[in-house]
Amino acid sequence: MGSEFLVYLRLGFEHVADPRGYDHILFIVALTATYTPRAWRQVVALVTAFTVGHSITLALATLGLIRVPTDLIEFLIPLTIFVTALLNGVQLWLARPSRSTGSDARPEGAAEPRGGQGTRYALALGFGLIHGLGFSNFLRAVLGGEASIFWPLFAFNVGLEVGQVLIVAIVLAATALATGLLRAPQRTWVIALSSAAGAVALYLVWERLPLG
Repeated sequence: MGSEFLVYLRLGFEHVADPRGYDHILFIVALTATYTPRAWRQVVALVTAFTVGHSITLALATLGLIRVPTDLIEFLIPLTIFVTALLNGVQLWLARPSRSTGSDARPEGAAEPRGGQGTRYALALGFGLIHGLGFSNFLRAVLGGEASIFWPLFAFNVGLEVGQVLIVAIVLAATALATGLLRAPQRTWVIALSSAAGAVALYLVWERLPLG
């Protein structure tokens, strides 16, 4: 049991951290882009909401209870990335300096949103449902003739979560480096990170556009 658990734990970790599956990495980057390192608890909570979402559809799809065309899933995944990056831009626009007071809408150096956090959790959960369908194609292939999928499924999800938290840590460390050591304005950094993720996602959306 223990060795099997570790096998699927490693598979989950490697699947989300694999550079060849960069669309999932891009989503975590876009999700994390507006946060400073001091808000790491909020980011981990967001990623956990995402994990809950993809755990639901991953289980349902792996058990064969739901089936969605692969082409549609592959189209929707980059669309979630683009929407997340776009919402980052909307958040920055809403937090722009007030013309009447000349002051920022939030304290200096704070990129994390002061309101609407519940909406972000809901979106992370909802987008997780879509990404879970993408994960399920891989998991169904590796499960083969397993008699029980509970522990493999659980271990795979734990591995995914660990991989996602690692990506979050890397993004937050890069944010600390860019805005601290290199003194890049937080707003500029968020725009750069979100624009890069959004541009790649938009290309993938176009490339995977279902045509008939």
